[in-house]
Amino acid sequence: MKKKISLIALLLFCASCATPTVVNVIGPNDSKMNCKELSAEILKANQYADKAQQDKKVGKPHNVGAILFFLPGYGVTLKNIEEATKAAKERALHLNKLKEKKGC
Repeated sequence: MKKKISLIALLLFCASCATPTVVNVIGPNDSKMNCKELSAEILKANQYADKAQQDKKVGKPHNVGAILFFLPGYGVTLKNIEEATKAAKERALHLNKLKEKKGC
């Protein structure tokens, strides 16, 4: 029983690390969007990138906890943040190219 409780506690602890949203670069309906929808999606992608960069700050509670109690978790968090930032920027670039093709 103690093993199960310990395992559940460990899983919850690991899941509490920062996990910014990693967006898909190309969406299934991107080419069907109009100019206004593309602009909204670009804004959303930029917000995801900004949120990921905010999660990177060492002073954030989840980062302090990861550094103090589970250092490998901090490394995983940083890797995930970089992946999320890169995907959001690539999505915004992709959508901007679509806007140019449509003459927006």
